[in-house]
Order: sequence, then structure tokens, then C-alpha cells
Amino acid sequence: MGLAALAILAVAAWGAGLIAFQFPGAALLRNGLIVLWCLLGVAACVALPWRRRGAARRPALIAFAAGFAALLAWWSAIAPSQDRDWADDVARQFDAQVRGDRVVLHNVRNFQWRSESDYTPRWETREYDLSRLSSADLVLSYWMGPDIAHTLVSFGFDDGQRLVFSLEIRKQRGESFSALGGFFRRFEQVLVAADERDIVRTRSNARGEDVYLYRLNVPPRTLRPMFLGFLAKADALRRAPSFYNTLTSNCTTVVFEIARHVVPDLPLDYRLLAAGHFAEYVYDQGGLTPGYSYAQLHERGYVNPRARSIPADAADADAYSRAIRRGVPGIAAAETAP
Repeated sequence: MGLAALAILAVAAWGAGLIAFQFPGAALLRNGLIVLWCLLGVAACVALPWRRRGAARRPALIAFAAGFAALLAWWSAIAPSQDRDWADDVARQFDAQVRGDRVVLHNVRNFQWRSESDYTPRWETREYDLSRLSSADLVLSYWMGPDIAHTLVSFGFDDGQRLVFSLEIRKQRGESFSALGGFFRRFEQVLVAADERDIVRTRSNARGEDVYLYRLNVPPRTLRPMFLGFLAKADALRRAPSFYNTLTSNCTTVVFEIARHVVPDLPLDYRLLAAGHFAEYVYDQGGLTPGYSYAQLHERGYVNPRARSIPADAADADAYSRAIRRGVPGIAAAETAP
């Protein structure tokens, strides 16, 4: 009976979350439905030993089961969409055209952020030569304590170009992120390709998040399939929209998914869920600059003091990228020189 009660309580909590994040009606009606559903869950728990107490309490269990079936039907009918009133920073999806070594990307984001709400939108078309791919950096941005971070991957080319990939929730206008909402199909996901001055700088400077950068210890032959893996993921999301999930389909799991296509024996680990520790996981797999302890890489990878020294309107377009790499192990001095 104990396990059955726990199962009922878990279903009641899940149903309450589904109503809270998906019910389209007024807040008063939504909250009333949540209360009624939770009371029905409690009644079902009380009614569990109905065989010994007679059949009078059986209706509570039947009603709860019927309600659960209705919620499951509702859940299965919730479909992701490409057509909503999206927030400006996720309004477009990038499109890639690959011909041999030449890649043309449309809708690369390069916003100028002065604050979270004050920005100049820019979407650009850029070209890249895959034969000139030379590096990849892991970027973690901590926005809510040491266990939760946003994961980005920045690719570098030997001609000085850089491109960052970031899986994000596709917010509607006026909407904000909710970790709980991410369990209840509240957000679609979008893969953004952006300039570092946009997608990294907005975190280190405009939002004041703690940002760390690590040079990935990736063989040159691995860079190309990793880069193409992000393009393939973006193409899949453009063809068939998908929901973001806080645990199973997020900014960290997409990096792991792409890396595992290149290195199939990468192990599963709790740090794939606690993204704030993802860099330590990568270190344990030999994926960060060798010859340093993780503590040293973490300390020297903290970019905020250097990032804040570069104004948003700096005339030198690459000043930010060079500044955040100064002193980071594994990065050559030529990449940080003025």
C-alpha cells in the first residue's frame, strides 16, 4: 500500500504541474483545478485499503484513474510548433548550406546587448571554411548556483572567425525560463548559432552570470564531425520542432549527444544532469587541456573580469574573444594578442 500511495502522490504532483504550466484559462480557474486534482489524489490515497473497509471508497480511486487518463490524453495531444510570437533573440533558426569545405550559414545571431532588455538585433549571413577549423572551446555560464549552468560550444577557425552553438528554449515574447516548466512541454527548443560578442557577452556582461571557458582537447580530425553534428541537429529541429526538457533534452545533453556520435564510448554520468559540473565530467574523460588539475583550469577559465573590460561598442570586433581567452590553459598567445 505504501508504494501505491507514493505512486498516486507522484501522479498527483505531475498532474498539478501539467495544469499549472499548460492550462490556458484564467489563473483563478487554473488554481482551482490544481486544488481539486490534489484533493482527489489525497482521497485516492485514503481509499487504497478499500477491500478491508468496503466498496464505499472505491469511487475515489476510479475518479482518480479517470482523471489521470484524461491528463495523459491531454499530454499526448500537446504538440510543438514553429509558429508562435517568438522573442526577438530566438525569432529565427539558422539555415546551413554545406558544399565540400564551404559552409554558408544564414541567420547567425549577432545582437549588440547593452542590457537584457536593451539591444540592437542583427541577423547575418556568414561563410566558413571547414578546412580551417582549428579549435573548440567549452563555455559554461552559471546563472543559479554551482550546480546549474548553461552549456555552449565555440568553434575557432585559423582565419580568426569564431562561431558559438547554444541550445536554448524558444521563448515566446514576454516569456521567461522556468526549470519546472521544462518538464511539462512548456517550451520548444532552438539551436542558435551566434557571435561570441552576442551569446557569451550577454551572459558575462549584460546578465552578470559567472562564465568559464575551457579549451577542449579535441583532435583536429574530430572538429569537423562535431561542427557538422550541430548543423545536423539544427536542421532536424527546423524540419520537426521538439520540446525542451530540463533533464533529457537541454543545452548539455545536446553536446553529449553530438560528442557521442564522434566518441561512441562516452559514459553516462550524473554530471550530464547537473550541468554545473559538466566541465569536470569532460576533464575526467580527457577532454580538457592536459597537464593541469581541474581546479587550475576552472580558476584560470573564469572570464568575467576580462570580459567586463571590453565595452559593448568596442571598435575592435574581436577584442572580446581575445580578452576572454587570455591566460586560459591550452590557448596560444597568438589567439589573444591584439
